[in-house]
Amino acid sequence: MIDDHDAIDRSDVKHMSKEARSDLNADPITGEPGSHPVGTGLGGLGGAAAGAAIGTMAGPLGTLIGGAIGAIVGGGAGHAAAEAIDPTREEAYWRAEYANADYYREGHDFDRDLHPAYAVGYANRARYPADARFEDHEADLERSWNEVKGESRMEWNDARRASRDAWNRIS
Repeated sequence: MIDDHDAIDRSDVKHMSKEARSDLNADPITGEPGSHPVGTGLGGLGGAAAGAAIGTMAGPLGTLIGGAIGAIVGGGAGHAAAEAIDPTREEAYWRAEYANADYYREGHDFDRDLHPAYAVGYANRARYPADARFEDHEADLERSWNEVKGESRMEWNDARRASRDAWNRIS
């Protein structure tokens, strides 16, 4: 299993407010995030709001990921559910695998083109029941894609396969 915490800018974490570092469960000296990027002690809607607020520092994509994880944690699902959608782990997994996918095109950049597509799948998965199918919620996922795709050169018809792969990996 890949566990890549090197993608986190510890310098930024060390300079965050005390509350933000606490939400990240970050080590005050090294900035290393703790057991989960949002923390497991947040409650109810406050968890979703706190996760989205932390994610907002990274733009719409960060808001999507932070909100999804905050909602899981805040909803009382606990540490185990929060670990099921660890964005650091998912990003590291897809970063290592994207070039092997049959939908990969030469010249696609992971950060610019594919990461937003994967994030739409894994970050939205928790919003739906465990037996939900990607195809049944594709219209919502396409809207999410259009909100977070940023500078991706992919249109939904191209991005949907990556989103579905990430959705299915979490399922």
